[in-house]
Amino acid sequence: MPFRAEQQSAMTELDVREIPPNERHERIHDTFAELAAGETLTIINDHEPKPLYYEMAAEINAFDEDGYTVEREDSSKYVAEFPKLDAE
Repeated sequence: MPFRAEQQSAMTELDVREIPPNERHERIHDTFAELAAGETLTIINDHEPKPLYYEMAAEINAFDEDGYTVEREDSSKYVAEFPKLDAE
């Protein structure tokens, strides 16, 4: 099954639950890099993506860490929003 990000208006959704764990962060970083300023990457994951949050906050200047949100929808579904800063 091919993995793809679904593009919505100013928001891209990436369900990483079916992506092998060792490939997830690279796929997320690549997808985030393709976003335009002001857009948001929504990640659907099987665990809280706190390590990814810290990684992106430390490594990606365009990540709006203040706008980050995460919601646990059930025991194996977390929905996290990783916004990209507006261009200044």
